Amino acid sequence: MAMTPTPEQISTQCCIVGGGPAGMMAGFLLARAGADVIVLEKHADFLRDFRGDTVHPSTLEVMRELGLLESFLKRPHQELRQISVQVGKFNVMVGDFSHLPTACKFAVLMPQWDFLNFLAEQGRHLATFHLRMETEAVDLIQENEVVRGVRARTSRGPIDIRADLVIAADGRHSVLRQKARFEVKVLGAPIDVLWMRISRKPEDPKQVLGRVNPGTFLVTLDRGDYWQCAFVIPKGGIDRVWAQGLDRFRAEIAGNAPFLSDRVHELQSWDDIKLLSVAVDRLHRWHRSGLLCIGDSAHAMSPIGGVGINLAIQDAVAAANILASAFGNGGPRESLLREVQRRRMFPTRATQRLQILIQNRILAPTLKSTKPIESLPWLLKLLNSWPVLLRIPARIIGVGFRPEHIKTIAAPQGPVAVRT
Repeated sequence: MAMTPTPEQISTQCCIVGGGPAGMMAGFLLARAGADVIVLEKHADFLRDFRGDTVHPSTLEVMRELGLLESFLKRPHQELRQISVQVGKFNVMVGDFSHLPTACKFAVLMPQWDFLNFLAEQGRHLATFHLRMETEAVDLIQENEVVRGVRARTSRGPIDIRADLVIAADGRHSVLRQKARFEVKVLGAPIDVLWMRISRKPEDPKQVLGRVNPGTFLVTLDRGDYWQCAFVIPKGGIDRVWAQGLDRFRAEIAGNAPFLSDRVHELQSWDDIKLLSVAVDRLHRWHRSGLLCIGDSAHAMSPIGGVGINLAIQDAVAAANILASAFGNGGPRESLLREVQRRRMFPTRATQRLQILIQNRILAPTLKSTKPIESLPWLLKLLNSWPVLLRIPARIIGVGFRPEHIKTIAAPQGPVAVRT
């Protein structure tokens, strides 16, 4: 009979599960403050397509406060200074970042893997930052109702990582929040999104984020040599899209963005089109003794506004600010974990309420409509009539309801340690 291999044993102060924006930023900040941190990422690299690729002005402000902004902006990116949409034949601006109280008055469009690779590179300069790729957390180590670490699997066998604190940053399908049996409040979403890429030509029109026509909603993001496109469909409507056929789908893309008519054939099969099943939810409780959830693990966001990555980064900054000093004293007590949730719950609720309002009052009716758009909705008319109002959506999208700032102090760093 085959013997179960004995797990490798590792100890650390903080084990972070998930190498996405929340996990990588939290790991970097805590290691920068002197805590010994291991970040687990189940994949071999960060190359996942159609993840959130928007780096908001508030995140750029965090990078500035860390002294990393100049080197970060040397990475290839596009800058978004205004937000405009095309509603029928009307082209209107709905947000202007130029008045934000941030150093960078623009959002950056950058592949998420570039953003994560940048954080990983910065982390490698820290002696207490350890990133383990191809390491998948599968369970919690629990003793007397207290989380003491995680069990993970690798290509080389199982591993037990004991930690003073485990941070679950493993996304909306979080294994750890399931193992902790946290209660999830499902807020619902009437939409799903189909993601795809179509080549871009230099003569293409300037970026217009949303293109709205009766029954359809298309988002186009300028990614330099291609357009990253999101086609919004009713929740559960993918079977109908498939049944109508790829030619019909290509025609709908071209109908919303006519300049793409000569390129929609690049969508050669449904394999070129990825379905994002939209979910909006949050945990009633983000923590228990020894465990904290942040980012999508704590609250799944709608893609509206592309603010999910921003909320995740802000969670990480708040967690580091509140928890960093506790690692020299046996790890953070649960009262500090509760404080992280208390600080981040308001912006989470406020953002989700606004997203649900837009989903239910704007997107869902648009997808059901068959009437030609003869005039602008009153809210867009108001924004066009009073340009000063453009600052409001720009502030909500670009900064959020409770922006976080770096309060941790960088600890002296010794020689970089290598943990295999």
